[in-house]
Amino acid sequence: MTEPTDAPDTFRRTFLALAAAGPAAFTLASTASAQTASDADPATRPGTGRAAIVTGSSRGIGAATARRLAREGYAVTVNCLVNTDLAAQVVAEIEAEGGRAIWLQADVADPEAVRALFAANEEAFGGVDVVVSNAGIFNSGPFAEMTDAAFDRMIATNVKGGFNVLREAARHVRDGGRIITLSSGIVRQPPPGGAAYAGTKSDLQIYARVLAKEVAGRNIRVNAVAPGAVDTQLLWQHGEELLDGIPEATPLRRLGEPEDIANVIAVLCSENGGWINGETVYANGGLN
Repeated sequence: MTEPTDAPDTFRRTFLALAAAGPAAFTLASTASAQTASDADPATRPGTGRAAIVTGSSRGIGAATARRLAREGYAVTVNCLVNTDLAAQVVAEIEAEGGRAIWLQADVADPEAVRALFAANEEAFGGVDVVVSNAGIFNSGPFAEMTDAAFDRMIATNVKGGFNVLREAARHVRDGGRIITLSSGIVRQPPPGGAAYAGTKSDLQIYARVLAKEVAGRNIRVNAVAPGAVDTQLLWQHGEELLDGIPEATPLRRLGEPEDIANVIAVLCSENGGWINGETVYANGGLN
């Protein structure tokens, strides 16, 4: 007669340990990738021979993402609305590191401009494999004080613009590609004055969930990334009082950096993120 064993308990303990290590392992893999991508043989970089479009990429998270994907080997189309000098600078930085990039001014709220953006990428690089829909506007204010103009602009850029970009992505991203839209951690805990913005960003999570199903069979992954408070001009434009207590309330005791979010996006674009699909990834340093 065999002796009884604690195999089920051992399996359970091992599983829980691995599950607990998951976020740390994810962070380590992302960091290692960020450190080694630019040093790797260009022929072995995961984005070699592929192209990416990043909207709203003249500064902040978008610019960090464009540079990060370029280091992975992607040819990148940088997009801006008004900051043409900054967009050109991002392209110059990518080219200085041996990458390939172009920039184009286009308002994502205009479907014709979005089509022109994809056409310019097609002409320059022959197709697109990754689309990061990052362009967005953050206007805050309580219901009683929110103006029609501020509300309408967020709807036009965040909701309609996000739809315009994902619609073209669904039409043009090559099989096996990635489509990523930028939501916001504010969706989970909208503060007073944040309802309108949170509402526009929640739509983007729905877009990702549904589009992942609509491109089924093409091996395309579609996800949303929801950053927490990130040190960008978009955040600071509303004044320091908006950030009171946020670094202290975050377990990592700091604001996020654009590169933190770019690294998460890079993982989702890699084979390591291949089983994440139709999801929203909250990248907020533990601020819940």
